Amino acid sequence: MTASTQHELVLVREFDAPREKIYKAWTDPDLLKQWFVPRPWGVAEATLDVRPGGSSVVVMQDPEGNQYPNRGVYLEVIENEKIVFTDAYSSAWVPAEKPFFTGVILLEDLGNGRTKYTAKALHWRAEDKEAHEKMGFHEGWGKAADQLAEVLASGKV
Repeated sequence: MTASTQHELVLVREFDAPREKIYKAWTDPDLLKQWFVPRPWGVAEATLDVRPGGSSVVVMQDPEGNQYPNRGVYLEVIENEKIVFTDAYSSAWVPAEKPFFTGVILLEDLGNGRTKYTAKALHWRAEDKEAHEKMGFHEGWGKAADQLAEVLASGKV
């Protein structure tokens, strides 16, 4: 096993949408709320300062109304191409109590209005990767990607 396979989870999809629209769905709080977590969960609040060093707060809500704030910081942002974020910092450069992963979103133009979408979760420890996999990374992130496809097809973006 290489370090990447021990620490990395990956989801790849192709969308019938230009990468500009996918980027917007990731960076516009109102759009993010429509697809970011698998239904019946939802996003109660999304505050996104999309720039390197900018913070994000996404409050997930379960069907019973319990809320789960997720704080993070953007590490790298290349408009319409790449978004890198982490929960290793809670805001600005304040370290989080227990960092879990760094997310990397890659948007590759395939031509004809199509985009290759790659979502990676990079974990510090193999144990964290295994826990994320058991929590349902592929099912959850896959369902969120399906919901993203619905939002893209709806013309709301």
